[in-house]
Amino acid sequence: MSVIYTKNLTKTYRRFEKDPGLMGSFKSLFNRRFIYKTAVSDFDLTIEQGEFVGLIGPNGAGKTTLVKMLTGIIAPTRGAVDVLGYCPNKLENALKKQYAVVMGQKSQLIFDLTAADTFLLFKQMYEVPDDIYKRKLELFTDFFDAGEYLNTQVRTLSLGERMKMELVTALLHQPKVLFLDEPTIGLDAPTQRRIREFLSEINRRDGTTILLTSHYMEDVRRLCPRSVVINEGRKVYDGSTETLFDSYQTHKKITVQFVSATDFIAPPGCEIIEVSEHKAEFIAPKAISGLALERVMRDYELSDISVGEEDIGVIVEKIYRGERAGEGAGAGTGAGAGTGVGAGESADNRDRAGSRPDPEEVAAECASTLRSRA
Repeated sequence: MSVIYTKNLTKTYRRFEKDPGLMGSFKSLFNRRFIYKTAVSDFDLTIEQGEFVGLIGPNGAGKTTLVKMLTGIIAPTRGAVDVLGYCPNKLENALKKQYAVVMGQKSQLIFDLTAADTFLLFKQMYEVPDDIYKRKLELFTDFFDAGEYLNTQVRTLSLGERMKMELVTALLHQPKVLFLDEPTIGLDAPTQRRIREFLSEINRRDGTTILLTSHYMEDVRRLCPRSVVINEGRKVYDGSTETLFDSYQTHKKITVQFVSATDFIAPPGCEIIEVSEHKAEFIAPKAISGLALERVMRDYELSDISVGEEDIGVIVEKIYRGERAGEGAGAGTGAGAGTGVGAGESADNRDRAGSRPDPEEVAAECASTLRSRA
């Protein structure tokens, strides 16, 4: 049975808007203007137990809103959501004890306490047995080599040390589902690598289902066999991570170093990324990369040459634009094909968004969907 299931999940926000200044504030008392923004629209998602899924999307795509709906932090405007057989919006303790959330920009640690005191607090909150608590704490502490700062006040820890403690806190009660929202944001490369190793081990050993949102595509590519791309609130891709990147890797990156100062000109059809007298870096379409490389080796005296894939950031931009291999930018078959919504939202959706969603109605819709699945 799937541990996460959504059907037509939608969240529309109503925002108050006014003119600047005192007069604008006065006018707004009698004539209030609202704009409507659909953060997530008709989102269908199914995640099975033990999966490690990456959620990719640009800023404002709806990733964090989706995670908040899956954890019950906010209620959907409409649609059904099921996590571990529960409706998250009902905020049942039985569900809360089975998942954990780590947000890179929001801490669950208490800054005036030590990390060890915070762990004890969470142990009591989640009713973790003593033997499991001791075993997990020792395991995680050894993995992160964190023994030296367990008894240090949280506010004095570095960003990397604090993020390690965030992960330990989230996993002490052995959650079945772990939601990660930008867990490696702002961290240096060695710390990112260590956290990736830790998450991979947790997923492999304990079978923890993990949903990871990240702008660091290296995290997604190394950790997540499956990726979901969201753009403007809509799902535009759901499948293999490698297939996704292969579809958008249209060029090879070629770097050459010259024996002596050289005036380099890129082969036809290629584009220079960086060039100096002694080094050049350019990209070539895959179809002609061999010919381009042959021409460069023939025309220039080289001391070194390397061929690799495009920078991952460039690939991500193509994913968001929907620019697959063999397609031009703007082809409406990829991420760029998402439908934008905002102030021009339909009247039907505006009516739905105009009032706060009734928790009982949302729960009833969840229950109806669960019954139909059963």
